[in-house]
Order: sequence, then structure tokens, then C-alpha cells
Amino acid sequence: MRIIELSILLCLGGAAFAQDVHFDYDRAANFASYKTYNWIDYRRVDPGDQLLDQDIKRAVDAQLASKGLRRVESGGDLVVGYQVGISQEKEFDSIGTGGWGPGPLGWGNWGNTRVTSSTIDVGNLTIGMFDPANHQLIWRGAASKTLDISKDPDKNYRTLEKAMAKLFRNYPPGAGKR
Repeated sequence: MRIIELSILLCLGGAAFAQDVHFDYDRAANFASYKTYNWIDYRRVDPGDQLLDQDIKRAVDAQLASKGLRRVESGGDLVVGYQVGISQEKEFDSIGTGGWGPGPLGWGNWGNTRVTSSTIDVGNLTIGMFDPANHQLIWRGAASKTLDISKDPDKNYRTLEKAMAKLFRNYPPGAGKR
């Protein structure tokens, strides 16, 4: 992972309610049977990314501990990994400079509307949980949000914690509906 990807990822957004989260799971999995987990790195963590890698794992660890799972160094009932990615989207804003004049239904003078565009970064964090006994993905969650790289590291971590709390509200499946 590149340092910039993880730096931007930690800026997942302002308020926790603004995070966009999605999850899916294996409906045949017996989630009550999973008691322990260990981490797997999908790819080697660069030395410059180690602190950020620790922050992501720490935020996920806290959520999994609150769900009754215990982290072990190896041989867990589950294997957990994550991936990060950054994409760019266009954002369009319009500014109407005209007035309310005659026209259809009294709405007129739309010809004086100015549209501006800007490019925004969107960070994505995907967590995967696998059953090592049958090599199957049993739960996957993703969080994404518009980024603001101007925040301080402590605020970024609090934002990451809020995003993970919102994401793991859906683990185990059905937990968010109780």
C-alpha cells in the first residue's frame, strides 16, 4: 500500500452518519461458532505504512472484541484482512444567477445557471472475514467516504473508529436489527 492511500483512507469523512457502508455475508455460515480470529495481510505492508496499518487493525480489533471475538496470532476460527483503494469522482455544483420570471409554471430564466465541477477523492476500506477451514469468504464489509486530507491524525483515527463502528453494526448478520 502506498502511504498516500492509507493517509487518505484515514480521512474517511466528517461525521460517522455520513459514512457509506455496505456488507454481505454467507447465509450458510454459523457465525456463533467463530470465537477467535487472526489477521492476514493481502500484500506486504511498506515500512512507511506501518503506523496507519496498525490504526486500521486497532479500530477493527476493537469492534470484533465488542462482538465477542478474540484476536490470536495464528490458527483463528476466522482470518481477517483488509484492502484500501482511492478513486476520484466528479462533483458538480450549479449556481443560478437568474431570477424568478415568467415561464412554465412561473419558473423561468434558467439560462443564467452556471455549473462548476471539481474532482474529489473517495476512500474505500474493505474488510474480509474468511473461514480458514473451508477457505470461504463468510463476511465482507466496505466503508467509503469523500475525503479531507487536511485533518489531524487524532481526528482521522476517531473518524476511522466511527466508520468501523457503523460497519460492524452489521456483524454478526442480524445484529443491527435487534
